[in-house]
Amino acid sequence: MKIVKKPWGQETWFAFTKYYVGKILFIKKGHRLSRQFHRVKHETIYTLKGKYIMELRNSKKIMKEGSVIVIPPKKIHRMYAKYGDITLVEASTPQVEDVVRLEDDYGRNK
Repeated sequence: MKIVKKPWGQETWFAFTKYYVGKILFIKKGHRLSRQFHRVKHETIYTLKGKYIMELRNSKKIMKEGSVIVIPPKKIHRMYAKYGDITLVEASTPQVEDVVRLEDDYGRNK
């Protein structure tokens, strides 16, 4: 298991294989991840705790506990913990470095 600190919270990596990756994302209230997409990586996100806004291209969707969203490659997305702290479970393909940031609140370009 590995914990990766982020400016918006943290990731707990509980699985990392050549076939898949499993992470728990903790996002602090008021924080957003990068507006980004992946060239190859495919993700499925399960909302374990909290309510947040998922931005998909030019639309926004409110996600609640128990909701699931699939993010295929090249789909622009961003998660925003507007209402409170949130905990998400992410299952994805193993291309963890495949991040193309379009906007970032913390000045990161990769």
